[in-house]
Amino acid sequence: MKEAILKTENLTKKYKDFTALDQASITVNKGDIYGLIGRNGAGKTTLMKVVTTLTNKSGGEFYLFGNKDEDMTESKRRIGCLIENPAFFDNMTAYQNLKYYTIQKGIVDKSQIDRVLELVKLTDSKDKKFKTFSLGMKQRLGIAFAMLDNPDFVILDEPINGLDPIGISELRDTLKKLNEESGITMMISSHILSELYLIANRFCFIDNGKIIKEMTKEELDAQCCKSLVIKTNNVKEAVVVLENEFGTNNYKVIDDQEIRLYDFLEESGKVNKALASKDIDVISIYESGITLEEYFMSIVKEG
Repeated sequence: MKEAILKTENLTKKYKDFTALDQASITVNKGDIYGLIGRNGAGKTTLMKVVTTLTNKSGGEFYLFGNKDEDMTESKRRIGCLIENPAFFDNMTAYQNLKYYTIQKGIVDKSQIDRVLELVKLTDSKDKKFKTFSLGMKQRLGIAFAMLDNPDFVILDEPINGLDPIGISELRDTLKKLNEESGITMMISSHILSELYLIANRFCFIDNGKIIKEMTKEELDAQCCKSLVIKTNNVKEAVVVLENEFGTNNYKVIDDQEIRLYDFLEESGKVNKALASKDIDVISIYESGITLEEYFMSIVKEG
């Protein structure tokens, strides 16, 4: 069983008559890059602020590293976050800015500065003033700031916002490296599903403060990728035909009436004929598949 780093149960945040977070229940497991997807104002930042105690909850509860939110003293030391950009000083270098925050955080070991600069590939720029940095470099310095305490869990709010394609690619590589080589669990929010898709292994869709759905990357792929949807009352025999007649096991049984075949997309007539020749009634057979953005919009509408 996977270890839960973060677990929320009916977590709620209200601002007077406005409910920004409405009974949100999610689980982030150890080793995840957990993508939090939602439109601007959907509740992503509010959720992150509540679980990092930057704002107080109105109801529900959450657990970090198994500790209930009422006792966060130990857990907070294991979290790094970049929710509201730290105030870096334009006329100070990258190294000087991070040194300032080690003092603020009470970090005695100054070698941490060089370590985090190396992690985000800013070692060669550590003596450059912050005002000369590109937006991508500024974002990476923000991540270095989040890493100063050597955290086990990093929470990043819209880290790719405003970056050009090169900056996005560089930041993506940095985050994947931190996850794969340093074993850091991450929660990353964005309104751009296609970008998070490239690094996240689990996804959570949120809208109007409500959690609509949690799913793995494999489950998302199954929903979005193109396939032949075969509806039949005899799934068991239909699978035998697909394997024997077409030599494929690239399919998935969805339920007792539906198979999704990921091969032979252009040969639905041939598949239908083969099934019929074995006296298998085909209720319907059609091609299905949508883009990530279309899927996002469809479940938002359902939610």
